[in-house]
Amino acid sequence: MDLGLADKRVLITGATRGIGLATARVFAAERARVAITYHTSDAAAKRVVEELGGEDRACALPYDLADPDSIRQAVSAVEERWGGVDVVVANAQSWVWINPEDVPPYQDFPMDHWLGLFRENVEGHLWTVRQALGGMRERGWGRIVLLSSVTATHGNPGSELYSAAKAALHGFVRGLMWTRDGVLANVVAPGGTLTESLEAVDPKLLARAVEETPSGRLSTADDVARLIVFLCSEANGNINGEVVHTAGGR
Repeated sequence: MDLGLADKRVLITGATRGIGLATARVFAAERARVAITYHTSDAAAKRVVEELGGEDRACALPYDLADPDSIRQAVSAVEERWGGVDVVVANAQSWVWINPEDVPPYQDFPMDHWLGLFRENVEGHLWTVRQALGGMRERGWGRIVLLSSVTATHGNPGSELYSAAKAALHGFVRGLMWTRDGVLANVVAPGGTLTESLEAVDPKLLARAVEETPSGRLSTADDVARLIVFLCSEANGNINGEVVHTAGGR
C-alpha cells in the first residue's frame, strides 16, 4: 500500500529513542522528510539524522516542552527549511519516574514540581500544534497525532498527574477534529511498550503486565510506530478525533 508520504514534511517531537525514534524510521522508509526534536543529547540526535538519510532528508532541532519560544523556533525552523509542516507527531513527554513504587503519594507530591510536569505535558503539545496548524489549513492537508497512554482511561497506581495530563490531550483532540481544511487529528494511546525506558522496570512488574494483556505480549515501539504512520498518511482518509489504543487489548 502506498501511504502517500513521499516528501511529506514530518515533525516528530522527542524522537531520539523509543516510540519517537521507531516512528521516525518508518516515516523515513516511506520517503518522508523527517525533523526530529531532542531535549538533552545533541550527539544522539545527530546520529539519528544520519540514520534517516543525512541532512538532505532529515534534521534535528532542540526543543523544550516547557518553553513556548523553543517550540516556536523548532516549528519555524522546519517551515524555513522545507517550506512547511505537513505532519506533527507530538511524542515528547516530561516525566521522571518509571516504577510506580518510586512515585510519591499524591498528597506528598511536591507542589512546586507537579504543576510544572502537568503543564509541560499538556501545554507543550498544544503550543506545538498551534504553531503548525495554520500552515496545514492554508495548504489544505495535514495530519496530527498526539501520544497518550492507556493510563488516561485505565489508570495505574501513582499515575494521577500523568493520567490527567494525557486525558487532557483526549479532550483537546475532540475539539481539534473540527479543524477541517483537510486536517485530521487523532490520539494514539499505547500500553506498556518495550522501549529502553522499560529496562529500568522491575521484571516482576513487566511479567504482571504481560499476564494482564489479552494478546499475551507487550507492544514494541514498531507496533506503535506503524499505527502512527498510518494515521498520518494519505491512507487515512477520514479517521479523525479518535483515541486509538495499541495495548494488546488492554
